[in-house]
Amino acid sequence: MFEEAQYFAPVAAKDDGSVVVELAASHPGFADPVYRARRNAIAGLAVNYRRGTPIPVAEYTEQEHGIWALVTRELAVKHDKYATAEYLDGAARLGLPQDRIPQLEEVSRLLEPLTGFRYLPAAGLVPLRDFYGVLADGYFHSTQYIRHHSVPFYTPEPDVIHEVIGHANALANDRYAALYRLAGEAARRVESEEALEIVSKVFWFTLEFGVMSEGAELKAYGAGILSSYGEIEEFCGMDIRPLDLRAMSTTKYDITKYQDVLFRADSLQHLEDVVGGFWATCDDESIAKMVHVSR
Repeated sequence: MFEEAQYFAPVAAKDDGSVVVELAASHPGFADPVYRARRNAIAGLAVNYRRGTPIPVAEYTEQEHGIWALVTRELAVKHDKYATAEYLDGAARLGLPQDRIPQLEEVSRLLEPLTGFRYLPAAGLVPLRDFYGVLADGYFHSTQYIRHHSVPFYTPEPDVIHEVIGHANALANDRYAALYRLAGEAARRVESEEALEIVSKVFWFTLEFGVMSEGAELKAYGAGILSSYGEIEEFCGMDIRPLDLRAMSTTKYDITKYQDVLFRADSLQHLEDVVGGFWATCDDESIAKMVHVSR
């Protein structure tokens, strides 16, 4: 469960070069000046970053490392029960540290030999075309900050736990990584904003909040579920619908609460055939026809 940065924490660069993350009054860290200063400083690392150079080091506190260790430990138990075999395979291959927050450059060094993916730092919201487009080149945009210590199992917008535990473990699996690349190629291929939005909605209902049959059990592979301590316990009781591109392209969702409509793939092969096939071939015309038929 999280809200997109454009709604919750827009980032503004001042004339003096400083960066300010504008937290809403309801944000857990709003009244914490130390946390707000750290958010500004960490966002500044990304604002000034140039691709091809080492990702700047975010100096985390012991308290922040403790949040990572606590959430990692608790999520690992839930992953053993609820995550797909391929996600668990990726997590085992990647070997993220459990007792401290890894630097994004470190995550890249672990990930690149496995599937070719590297991380890029993001100060906040990345425009859709940029965020999805670079997936085609094997890059993934990620924030570097971690959630407020008062609510270690909740974040109102994507933090490093979501971006790394949720996505990097999936990106360490060859078959999931191939799907991310196909989504990026689709985002670059389409021209209209409407078509791009459909590409992103399919991504949302699959690689962010996708579930899958694994034998007689329902498992999760979406990063949004697998990085959420609460949502991972609730997803089995949601409205689970068959994998359907038309339905995903027209289903509305609320980013501020647990997702109550999820789409189930029958297997990873089914996901690759349906969603991978869509991203591999879609263009503005085919997407317009699909949306028109579904109305």
